[in-house]
Amino acid sequence: MSRLRRLRFLAGTMLSSTVCTGVLVPSVARAQQAVTLDEISVTSPSPIQAPRTAPIADAAVPIGVLPVATNTFSPVTVVTQEQIARDQPRTLGDALFDRPGISGTSYAPGAASRPIIRGLDNARVRIQENGIVNGGVSDLGEDHAVPVNPLVADRIEVIRGPATLRYGSGAIGGVVSADNNRVPTFIPANGVQGQVTTGFSSVDNGRLGAATVDAGGDGIAVHADGFKTANDSYAIPGGIQRNSYNESQGGAVGISAIGDRGFVGISFSHYDAIYAIPGGVAEQDRTRLTPNQDRVLSRGEYRPLDGPFEVIRYWAGYSVYRHNEVGIGDDGIEGVQAIFKNREAEGRLELQHVPVFTDLGKLTGALGFQSDRRVINTQLESFLPKTESRANAVYLFEELELRPGTRLQAAGRYEVDRLSSTAAQFPSDYVPVDGQEPFQYARTRRFAPKSASIGALQDLPYGFVASLTGSYVERGPTGYELFSQGPHDATATFEIGNPNLKKERARTVEASIRRAEGPFRLDATGYFTRYTGFIYRNYTGLTCDDDFASCGVGTDNRQIVYQQQNATFYGAEIIGQYDLLPVGNGFAGIEGQFDFVRAQFDNGTNVPRIPPYRLGGGVYLRADGWFARVNLIHAFSHDATAVYETPTPGYDDLRAELSYTKAVDPAVYGASAITLGVQGRNLLNDDIRNSTSFKKDEILLPGRNVRLFLTARF
Repeated sequence: MSRLRRLRFLAGTMLSSTVCTGVLVPSVARAQQAVTLDEISVTSPSPIQAPRTAPIADAAVPIGVLPVATNTFSPVTVVTQEQIARDQPRTLGDALFDRPGISGTSYAPGAASRPIIRGLDNARVRIQENGIVNGGVSDLGEDHAVPVNPLVADRIEVIRGPATLRYGSGAIGGVVSADNNRVPTFIPANGVQGQVTTGFSSVDNGRLGAATVDAGGDGIAVHADGFKTANDSYAIPGGIQRNSYNESQGGAVGISAIGDRGFVGISFSHYDAIYAIPGGVAEQDRTRLTPNQDRVLSRGEYRPLDGPFEVIRYWAGYSVYRHNEVGIGDDGIEGVQAIFKNREAEGRLELQHVPVFTDLGKLTGALGFQSDRRVINTQLESFLPKTESRANAVYLFEELELRPGTRLQAAGRYEVDRLSSTAAQFPSDYVPVDGQEPFQYARTRRFAPKSASIGALQDLPYGFVASLTGSYVERGPTGYELFSQGPHDATATFEIGNPNLKKERARTVEASIRRAEGPFRLDATGYFTRYTGFIYRNYTGLTCDDDFASCGVGTDNRQIVYQQQNATFYGAEIIGQYDLLPVGNGFAGIEGQFDFVRAQFDNGTNVPRIPPYRLGGGVYLRADGWFARVNLIHAFSHDATAVYETPTPGYDDLRAELSYTKAVDPAVYGASAITLGVQGRNLLNDDIRNSTSFKKDEILLPGRNVRLFLTARF
């Protein structure tokens, strides 16, 4: 039996079992006490929201229960605060790596790993914190860290599909939204609440600690948080992955005035880190990066007593980011080899109108305005000249409830982008001509991306909810896709932009079925996307040193060129849980997941750096404060490679966890609940290579790891 047939057989067997289990749920649920969950309320996919005066109740989701959002037109992956405290990820890529449809760049594991959604990353995946773009330069290169630490997040939401219209053309592939209470939105019921977590990991001698506290009274709420992580170079099967150490620290303070009709607040946060780049030339040169960021964020909400608008909301943020790339240069002397600076400001205003009752049903909607400005400035051995980007947009979401259980949604967005920098004219074959340097000239490009979507959401029997959406999205090229023209030391690439790139267009159809009620929970989605003018980095086969004249004879950097070609993406993401047997006050159950993405250009070649097919499953037990889980994720070998790309072998990641949570007396212990646990990853000590990583042939992901974690809530 071929590998593809085996995959189809395994996936079909798993899905058939899951569906059959789901059909039996109604009769089984009557015989046993099912888990009762509050509806998972997500805030990122749509600006149309019910007014809320209390925090999102993620605590209502029991430990280990799959959170499924059934009230959204597009699927949303939710990682709760409880899950974050147990997994203790140090990057957003780590926090999401094993979720269906999501991978990570894992360029510097534990330090620089940006999420990849459905095979898309960088310019197509927006990363934000509390509704405002994160403000780093992680989209410019996989070696750049995202200046967001998930340890202090209350939750992480991943939005795909038409819902990304809310945030702009830079979110064509998806949105990763880390949310916390840095700008306080509520006053704790008891005046103060918080969480402290700490942990230790064996694979890298990793140490971490994080704390959050919220307090308030008399209409004033305050917030403070802080984190610190540190680890040595991590172990791999048979040795150590040299030059893979990292440290990070940071925190925030915020204050808000909260009243009966809304709130307004502001926060300040700081982030800084140092991390090394393993593998290849970067390891030999002892390359390390030192990112730091200061960020100011303000947000507010007002609910008028009368008038055309039900809720008025705003978000505004400004960040200053810088990192140095330090290592041994061509002269053999260690020092700063490149500097990246980014100043970014963004604002968004949303006006949610009062419901309109029509002959067809209730109509709700919101009008939004977004504006941002970004200035990137690089120095020394950097590949991008100073670039300024501006974008202004207006968007509209409308939902029509035809009858209870049937909703329609339509959304549209119009955006105006302006990018200014210095362009370079290279030979058509990208081979140097003796004595001639590429001609440089000032260039400004303007784009007007337009996007629209429609969707339907339908309640079905037995608690199932189905959705069907279609979207048309345009994306203007980014500054680095247009104007790159030099070496990038940390990624060992010589990057050449194309100042004549056109808009990228995507047409997507997506269908999903979800269930969050009772003992059976399911989140399954299939999608098909047709790209016109898909922008990608093409490896030409040449290598360069630090200037264009060396291309073809140099050895340090792979020459990559930004080009366009039509492409087709399709795939599926499925995850489910079934509480099989009652045990004590809880259940023992089984779980499974499967995901794949297939991406090809019109000429029959494959899109580079696509995640492998993955299939996983396991068993769990949660009862009387105990939680135990054993599961295995199998990644199939990735052979659908692009030109100059090598195949990636498959792997097996065996995982296990055991934890105990106990409610305690705050007067005695200073905490209301304490969780102590141990978690194992890659317990088979398998060689794990990530097919989406530029470093997959140079480094392995961490080997066998045992993590101890302790969390106290008060």
